[in-house]
Amino acid sequence: MDYSIFPIFISMILTLSTSVNGQAIGSPNLSPAPAPGPEYTNLAELLSVTGPFHTFLDYLESTKVIDTFQNQANTTKEGITLFVPKDSAFSKLKKPSLSNLTADQLKSLCLFHALPHYYSLADFKNLSKISPVYTFAGGELYSLNFTDVSGTVHLTSGWTNTKVSSAVRATYPVAVYQVDKVLLPEAIFGTDIPPTPAPVVDIAPDADSPDADNGKAIPVASPDSTSLSSSHRMMTWGVSNNLFLAIAGGFLMFL
Repeated sequence: MDYSIFPIFISMILTLSTSVNGQAIGSPNLSPAPAPGPEYTNLAELLSVTGPFHTFLDYLESTKVIDTFQNQANTTKEGITLFVPKDSAFSKLKKPSLSNLTADQLKSLCLFHALPHYYSLADFKNLSKISPVYTFAGGELYSLNFTDVSGTVHLTSGWTNTKVSSAVRATYPVAVYQVDKVLLPEAIFGTDIPPTPAPVVDIAPDADSPDADNGKAIPVASPDSTSLSSSHRMMTWGVSNNLFLAIAGGFLMFL
């Protein structure tokens, strides 16, 4: 029996097997590499190095709200939008005061400064059409109104009227915007909002005024008083003149 045909026969079987399986022997079945996800964002680190936000960051950490925001930023597809007041905004806030708030109210105040969705600056133009927008704190009394004025984003909560003064970060899934005032919700501070005082108008003396330097008015004689004074002087002069002529005439009679 001729065994020389066995190698050829085995080679044919292997070729047929690889054709049926649709892949070559020895070639691994490689799956495509997964697309890289968004870079992890450390909000505490971001706020500590990008601006004067230490007071707000202290509130976020003391209330544990920073953990809620961190989870929203890094584990959801919605992302997050933060409105961060500067340190000076807290120092200027005299009334109402935050010192009398309970722990729950302070937590709600922090949640009120975020939206559970990522919004770029361009998105606020459309967002202004659907205001009010619920914040992370939830509910109508924890909502914000947005208006876009020539590219500047304005926010109002009833108690607070402010604007976005700068974009600290605006890269999906995290947007952080600086605001100049602390956002105060009606749910905590009530709906009895004091009216905004009217601006005081300081009326300065007219520069052309005769006494503009010392601010005192100089009395001006009226035309009637001037006319009476002139008539009085003329009458006095006439009486004196007649008296002089009478005395002179009497003196001549004795000569």
